[in-house]
Amino acid sequence: MSGQRLRAQFTRLYHHFNGEDSDTTLQAIADILVCTRRNARMVLNKLEEQHWLTWQPSVGRGKLSRLMFLRSEVSLREEQAAQWLTQGKMDQALACLDNDSTKLATLIQKQMGPSTQNGRQIVRLPYYRQLENLDPREPLRRSEQHLVGQLFNGLVRYRGNDRIVVADLAHHWEAVSTTQWRFYLRPGVRFHDGRLMTEQDVIASLSPLAARRFFAHVLRVESPGPRIIDVHLSSPDALFDHALTLPEAVIRPAECDHRKLSAYQPIGTGPYRVIERQAHRLVLEAFDDYFGYRALTDEIHIMVFDEAAMCYLTPSTSLTPERLASHQTSLSQKLEMDQGAGYLWLNCRDGLANQPAWRAYLHAKLSSLQLLPRLAANGMGEYRLFNAYGLMPGWMHHVEPYKRPEAPGPTSLTVAYLSDHPLYPLIAQAMATHLGEEGIKVKTLALSPTDYFRGGYSQKIDIWLGAMSFGERGQAGLFNWLGTHDLVLNACTDRLLTTIEVETQRWRETQDDHCAEMLARGLVEHQVIPLFHIWMGVMATPDLQDVASNAVGWFDFKSVWHKPH
Repeated sequence: MSGQRLRAQFTRLYHHFNGEDSDTTLQAIADILVCTRRNARMVLNKLEEQHWLTWQPSVGRGKLSRLMFLRSEVSLREEQAAQWLTQGKMDQALACLDNDSTKLATLIQKQMGPSTQNGRQIVRLPYYRQLENLDPREPLRRSEQHLVGQLFNGLVRYRGNDRIVVADLAHHWEAVSTTQWRFYLRPGVRFHDGRLMTEQDVIASLSPLAARRFFAHVLRVESPGPRIIDVHLSSPDALFDHALTLPEAVIRPAECDHRKLSAYQPIGTGPYRVIERQAHRLVLEAFDDYFGYRALTDEIHIMVFDEAAMCYLTPSTSLTPERLASHQTSLSQKLEMDQGAGYLWLNCRDGLANQPAWRAYLHAKLSSLQLLPRLAANGMGEYRLFNAYGLMPGWMHHVEPYKRPEAPGPTSLTVAYLSDHPLYPLIAQAMATHLGEEGIKVKTLALSPTDYFRGGYSQKIDIWLGAMSFGERGQAGLFNWLGTHDLVLNACTDRLLTTIEVETQRWRETQDDHCAEMLARGLVEHQVIPLFHIWMGVMATPDLQDVASNAVGWFDFKSVWHKPH
């Protein structure tokens, strides 16, 4: 008899006797279950084996048997719901709990964090939105960038957050000339599907980079000998090895349908591989054939839950301001300030900002000093934002005008932002209230990451609301951000686009990071309104060891482990 059928039989008995221990007969049980006495006896035996009830048959004619319930219907429902959750079947779990989302939240919270099952260490983490795109060639949000780093490898990588390039799939490399780089590949590296990595895989992965603006100076990629890769450039780039630490430069198998696989099971060489992917759950498993140290944690389960904390990764689905305050000391040791800023990007091509008067007005009216107090008045909860005056913490590029310009006239404008982000609708509402005081109506448009970063619907949009995160690249990441997202092409004037190209090449030749700050100053003066900086990080439990927040607010999965009691 299936477990589901057995539960149904138990529920029928439980309802009939109102969950109370009772004196009855085998024939009465058979009548309740609509079966023969023989089958009723078999069902009772099965229920006793499950320790759900006890059945004490009578001795002698006319005497009643004793039925005693050891479990309640509610506890069995919760047990079944927990099993559904373990399998990632959120809808079935919710249905099992009579669609009570509060009970589901409690159940999920109990399952979060580290555990050991059958000798395997598992860490379950809640997340506030679905992790849709793990294709390193597509525009990636902050968390997807981290996951790509757990699934894939590039020729080189950054070591921690100190911006030092170290070996990855290439064990050594050198600049042969100002326009040629050579990389020496590790032997015996395997992809998640078991195939050995070859020179052709590297060539097939790096050659398409030439179609991207940031890598437009890549002329050709070739292999002059076994386990050797040469990259030829059209212009000098002393920092090309730094560029190859980007997600779009990871190595993938040459012969596979990447678009299809990226949606279900991306194939890389990283310490983890995807073994299950559903709308509400992503499961990663340690890759035993990883060329580096094997991951300490066997499985990572990321479960999508609306109430999960946005800014702080924690094995809990509830992170209230009160709880944050109580953990402030430990949080200060786990958090990292995001290297970047939230912004309002004005559409100077097709939007209101192509008129100087409107551009000046929006710069003055929509500064962080104007908007964040409105957010604070409505309660920002866990977000813990603070005013930004530049595109990096510490940069002071935005200056409040002495005299605030008046609105050139009543009108309406459209603000676009990334969908599935709980903060952006709040900011858009604050903008609507703020601008509405002067007769300006605000419309909103929620976009997918692909449409957003590619500048889709640009002719309908006046302002893009979002955040740029440079992660471990620091301020130099500004050049990559500008050279990767086509939103820039659809929003900036031709003059500003030329400035971006010139400053990017000057940075490549001089290796002077001050070029980034100079370019950022120009962007803030003409195009971008910096809004806020944000703290991100990890709230670990005592059982989870060696947790350290990285530059995108996550932690290195392969380095953490569960300390047994």
